[in-house]
Amino acid sequence: MFNLPQALKRLVIGRAMRSEELGETLLPKRLALPIFASDPLSSVAYATQEILLVLTVGGTAFLYLTPWVAAGVVALMAVVVMSYRQVVHAYPSGGGSYEVVSRNLGANSGLVVAASLLVDYVMTVAVSVASGVDNIISALPSLADHRVELALGFVLLLMAMNLRGVRESGRAFAAPTYLFIGAILLMVVTGLIRAVFGDAPVASSAAYGIVPEDGKDTLAGLGLLMLGLRAFASGCTALTGVEAISNGVPAFRAPKSRNAAATMAVMGTTAVVMFVGITALALISDVHIADDTCHLSGFPGDCASAPQQTVIAQLAAAVFGGDHSLLFYAVQAVTALVLILAANTAFNGFPLLASILAEHRYLPRQMHTRGDRLAFSNGIIALAVVAGGLLWLYDADVTSLIHLYILGVFTSFTLSQIGMVRHWNRALATGTDPAVRRAARRSRVINFAGGVTTALVLVIVLLTKFTQGAWLAVTAAAVLWLMMRGIRRHYDRVAEELAVDDARAGSAGAGSARPSRVHGIVLVSQVHKPTLRALGYAQAFAPDSLEALTVAVERDATGELERRWRELDVQVPLKVLDSPYREITKPVVQYVREQRRSSPQDAVAVFIPEYVVGRWWEHLLHNQSALWLKSRLLFTPGVMVISVPWQLTSSDKANRPSRRAPGAVRRGEPALGTEPRTEPRTEPSTAPRAEREKASARDRA
Repeated sequence: MFNLPQALKRLVIGRAMRSEELGETLLPKRLALPIFASDPLSSVAYATQEILLVLTVGGTAFLYLTPWVAAGVVALMAVVVMSYRQVVHAYPSGGGSYEVVSRNLGANSGLVVAASLLVDYVMTVAVSVASGVDNIISALPSLADHRVELALGFVLLLMAMNLRGVRESGRAFAAPTYLFIGAILLMVVTGLIRAVFGDAPVASSAAYGIVPEDGKDTLAGLGLLMLGLRAFASGCTALTGVEAISNGVPAFRAPKSRNAAATMAVMGTTAVVMFVGITALALISDVHIADDTCHLSGFPGDCASAPQQTVIAQLAAAVFGGDHSLLFYAVQAVTALVLILAANTAFNGFPLLASILAEHRYLPRQMHTRGDRLAFSNGIIALAVVAGGLLWLYDADVTSLIHLYILGVFTSFTLSQIGMVRHWNRALATGTDPAVRRAARRSRVINFAGGVTTALVLVIVLLTKFTQGAWLAVTAAAVLWLMMRGIRRHYDRVAEELAVDDARAGSAGAGSARPSRVHGIVLVSQVHKPTLRALGYAQAFAPDSLEALTVAVERDATGELERRWRELDVQVPLKVLDSPYREITKPVVQYVREQRRSSPQDAVAVFIPEYVVGRWWEHLLHNQSALWLKSRLLFTPGVMVISVPWQLTSSDKANRPSRRAPGAVRRGEPALGTEPRTEPRTEPSTAPRAEREKASARDRA
C-alpha cells in the first residue's frame, strides 16, 4: 500500500541509513571546511559593514578609526584560532568549550557555556539568513517586501538539507563556500591592483554625505573611546562560529585532532585575508553606509522605503563596472548563498552540543537520538523552529538581530580559555617528560593570552551592546541555564527513585516485590466480542480474584446488560456501579482506589477492551472513554492497566505488508515482507478457576 507521508519523507531526507553506516558520514578536510567554517568565513561579508555603521554615527569624521578597529579584530582572530587549536588537540572527543569548562571549572560553569553557545547558534542562523536575504535584495530590490518569507523559506531549506545527513549537506555547501572565497579574493585583488595603478574603484555611495546623529560629531575623550570600542565589538562578529570545529571533532576522519586543527588554521588564515581585503577596499573606494538611510544626504529615491546596498554590493559594483555587470551579480549570488548556508555551521554545532547535553541529562533524551540519516534530527528541527521564530519576530532585520549576537560566543571563548589554563596546570603538575612539559607551558601561555583578550572583549560587548538588545540574549541564556539544571534534577530524582539497592536486587528473583494477591477487574460497557475477549485474557492471567465492572449511566441499558450476562451464563461476577451524575471515569477510579485502600499489599489489574481502527477519523469515534480512564488509573500506585485490542475490519488495510524503512522494527512495525502477527480469537473459558487448575495438572501428568 502506498504511504504518502513516508514517500514525502524519503523524498526530502533520502533513504534511511543503518547504524553501522555512521563511519561513512565522517568528513575529509575539504568537506569539513565548508560545513564547520562557513560561518566565520561568510561573516567577513558583514563584519566590515558593522564597523562602518557604528563609526558613521558621527558622520564621516571617525572613519579614520576603521583600520585600527580592523587590526584589533584581526589580532583577536589570530589569538582565538591559536587558542582553539589547543582545545582540539587536548579534547578530541568533541564538546569544545562545554567539555573543557565542565571538566576544569565545574558543571555549573559548563552549563553557562552550553547555554551561551545554544543561544549563539540560534542567532547565527537568524543573522546569517537575514544578511543573505539583504544581499539578495541589494541585487533585486523588488523583493524587499518579501524579506521575511524569503528568510523563513531558506531556514526550512537548510533544515531539510541537514536532515539528509552531515556528509550530504557538506557536498551541497562545499561549492558555494569555495566559490564565495574565490569571488571575494578576485574582487579584492582586482580592486587593489586597480588602486596600485591609479584607477582606484569608487563606490556609488562615495558622493553621499552622512548626517551625524545629534551630538555625535564632536565626540572626544571617553565618548570617542566608547565609539571605537562599540565599533570593535560589532566587528567581532567576524569571529562567530570559530568554536564550531572544536565542537565537531568527532565528525572528522582520523586522525581527528590533526585534521580539525589543520582545518581551523586554514579557516583562520582565509577569514583574516578576506576581512582585511574587504576593509581596505571599502576605505579605498570611500564606501558610505548609515544605520538609517535617511542620514545619507544625496541618497536617490525615498530613504524611508528604498533599501540601501550592502558594502559587498557597493564594492562589487565599483570594482567590476557597475551594478548591472555579470561579475556583480555573480558576487552577490555567491555572497547571498554562502551567508544563508553559513547557518549550516549552527545546524551542525547546535545538534551536536544538544546531543552531548542530553547524554549528560541536561536536555531531553530525544536530543541524543539519531534520525534515519544518522543526524541528530530533533536538534536540527528545534534550531529551525526557534531561529524561524526570531526572524519572524524581528522582520528578518540584520541591524535588529546583530545586537543579540556574539555575546554568547565570547562567554564561551573566555571560560574555555580559563579552563584550558587549568588543564595545562594539571598536566604540568603530573607530567615528567621535558618535551611534554615544554609543549604544555607554550600552550598555557597561548590560552592565558586568549583568556585575557576574550575577557576584555566580553566586557566591551556587554558595555556597548547590553542596552541595545543584548540583554535579551543574556536573559535567554539564563533561562536556558535554569531549565537545564531543572531537567538534570528531574532525571537524577527519577534515577534515584527507580534505583534498586543490592539487598533488594539479590532477592528480586525470589519475588520480593510481588504483591500478596492480584485482583482482576474487566471493564464492561456492553456484552459483545471485545468484552468476551477481555474476560478470556483476564482469566488467562489467573488472578486471585476476578470481577467484571460496569457503570449504570442509563438504567434500561444496564438492565439489558445484566439480563444478557445471566443469559450467557458468564462465570465472572458482574459489579454495577451507580452513577447518578452520568459519569463513567470517576466511579471506576474511586472503586479501584477503594480496592487498593482496603488491601494495600494487593495489586489491581484493570483490563480494558479497546477497538483497533485503520482510519484516522475512526479514532475520534472510539476509545475516548478508555483513553481517559487509562490516563487517570496510571497515576494510582499498585494498579496495572492492560489494554485488550479488538481489530475492526478497517484495521486490516493498515496492517497490510508494505516496504518498511530500516529501523521500522524498532518502532514496532512489521518486518519487510511479513504479515502482522495476530492472536487467534478464542472465546473465554467460563470454567471456575479450581477446575481449570485441576485440568492443567491432569494435562501435565
